[in-house]
Amino acid sequence: MTISNHYNKILKTLNILYIEDEETIKENVKKTLQLFCENVLDAQNIKEAKELLQNSRIDIIISDINLPDISGIDFIKELRKIDKTIPIIILSAYTDKKYLLEATKLKLIDYLTKPVDFKSLNTALYNCVDEILDNSRYIISFKNNITYNVLQKKLINNINNEEISLTSKELNLLDLLIQNSNRVISTDELKAHIWEDEYEATDSALKNLLNKLRKKVGKESIINLSGVGYRLNY
Repeated sequence: MTISNHYNKILKTLNILYIEDEETIKENVKKTLQLFCENVLDAQNIKEAKELLQNSRIDIIISDINLPDISGIDFIKELRKIDKTIPIIILSAYTDKKYLLEATKLKLIDYLTKPVDFKSLNTALYNCVDEILDNSRYIISFKNNITYNVLQKKLINNINNEEISLTSKELNLLDLLIQNSNRVISTDELKAHIWEDEYEATDSALKNLLNKLRKKVGKESIINLSGVGYRLNY
């Protein structure tokens, strides 16, 4: 597999948050991003972006500088106090030295000038993958020395360095919980995502699946909020 194919495969598994207030530009860039990544979430302002960050797993952030509520630079300054490693790309119609100087202090992957061309965006996204790999952001560590490689879809027992097998439904459930690790997922949403046939999506089937996955990742790694749903704890 070539490096580009390997990086494209990784990008397909990632979640991108794209922040842009101009609807036409947002739709055009989003369509381009979807050529690389299947899951592109978009926001028109920082308030919407913060809600998405709180409720979804975000791997890469792409933000315009000029936004209606808070500037992209100020938002990233705030975000960097919480997360110092998430890859961020800034888009701007300006090449003002003031913006560039501020941007260099924020550990950005790239500062791209609008209109963004395909090649520049492609290169910036590959650099994001490099950053993710360097910072091991794709490794989820559970208790009891269990880790999950999000990109390779492998659950590993680090005590004996052996892979723990996962069924397709267990894998589907685990990925869904990881992608939404910042929120509680309702039982109805879990069932709708895992089973195509609603007649198979019973409460007992879901409970059985959760119990099997808990045995592999640790009972305390999946929390049940009675009457609300489930969320991951790691």
